[in-house]
Amino acid sequence: MLRVGLRYLFRLIVIIISCCVSHASEPALIRVDFSRDLGSVRLLDGINKGPLAPGGMLDLTQAHRELGVPFVRLHDCHWPNPDVVDIHAIFPDPEADPDFPSSYDFSLTDEYISAIRATGAQIIYRLGESIEHTSRKRFVHPPRDPAKWAKVCLGIVRHYNEGWANGFHHNISYWEIWNEPENRPAMWTGTDAQYFALYQETARALKHHDPQLKIGGPAVGFSGEFKNGTFSPSPFVVTFLELCRRESLPLDFFSWHCYTDDPSELTRRSQAIRSLLNTKGFTKTESHLNEWNFLPQKSWKPLSKSAQPETRERFYTEMSGASGAAFIASALIELQDAPVEICNLFHGELGGFGLFNENGVPYQNYYALRAFNQTSRSGERVAVIGTTPGKLAALATLNAQRKETTILLVNYRSDADQVRIDLENLPWPTPGKAEIALLNEKSQWSTNRIQVSRSGIQIELKAPSVAAVRLRP
Repeated sequence: MLRVGLRYLFRLIVIIISCCVSHASEPALIRVDFSRDLGSVRLLDGINKGPLAPGGMLDLTQAHRELGVPFVRLHDCHWPNPDVVDIHAIFPDPEADPDFPSSYDFSLTDEYISAIRATGAQIIYRLGESIEHTSRKRFVHPPRDPAKWAKVCLGIVRHYNEGWANGFHHNISYWEIWNEPENRPAMWTGTDAQYFALYQETARALKHHDPQLKIGGPAVGFSGEFKNGTFSPSPFVVTFLELCRRESLPLDFFSWHCYTDDPSELTRRSQAIRSLLNTKGFTKTESHLNEWNFLPQKSWKPLSKSAQPETRERFYTEMSGASGAAFIASALIELQDAPVEICNLFHGELGGFGLFNENGVPYQNYYALRAFNQTSRSGERVAVIGTTPGKLAALATLNAQRKETTILLVNYRSDADQVRIDLENLPWPTPGKAEIALLNEKSQWSTNRIQVSRSGIQIELKAPSVAAVRLRP
């Protein structure tokens, strides 16, 4: 009797193990249809901050060039001691006359912006101040005279677009008025009404000076929340939009932020904000997701002042490592079909939330951003079937000569350890060989050759991983 029981138990264990092995080895299936051209890949891989690191010790220009970012937003530049871009850095004496060039100190900001332009990127200029986490706030207060503050902003516009005060002709289109005015007191010590008055005064002054400028804001950190699948915009956002409509204020772009651990949330939130803008009558207003990044466990607690240093270190290691890389690549792929015009990752500089360590060595998230850029510029986008939002993402392109395809694969949170790619209507006969570059917790963008069968490609891609596959005849 005991022998029969042991035999039965052994068979049961074998069956369970077999089922587990079978399930684990079953690959996720991705189909790439090269007969379905979806047009150009949307370049949504903008960043915040330029290539000149604080203090001028590091110049990341070449690394930024390789990213090929389309837009750089100027916020928290040289933080935590910002000496560029911010109003207080350029116009140091609040009592000075904004009509006189001598009232301004453009020197460091000139150098900072010129370095960005040398990478090929366009500028989104945030007019205002950087965030202050200190107990005493120095610069994030409402200006005493909004009209004078608007004149200072106008002086900055004239310097960088019209050559005023030994300036430039950078043709900066996007001008954003402040950042996260609802984030108090770190970003704004005043009231809602004081920010709205500042926006109204500045937006009208800049638009009157040059109607071609694109004016926007409010770079809101909390745009609203989802309740039972329905988006409820924040009272601040609703009041701001109603003010702009009632007073016919310029609002060429509406800017908002999102930090999350779910790349699909960026898409859902962009859809909700587009719907809100349309409902409020701003059908032509662009939507800018101009701060976003991977937020492990969707929690800010590891960065609180009471958090242990080891906790903070683990947080930043995960953000900049394979998980952060997979999140960034997955988000950029999912946002391809989202109703958003410009996206700016926060940020492209050193340290926490950045792409480089303190010595300028790229983190893994840098390589994910570079892989997206290389894929996006390698040809026209073709159809991909079989992805799972928030878990498994893929982007495929075919070059103009129809002689090379690049497939960017991301396993962010899929249970599958392997991915199979079926190549449908490939312009040349298989089999052949492909080149694959792989990034995961054990590999930092290592490149190998893999075999391609008549039925496609199968690769090991355990989450979190990013892979770029290049296939030619």
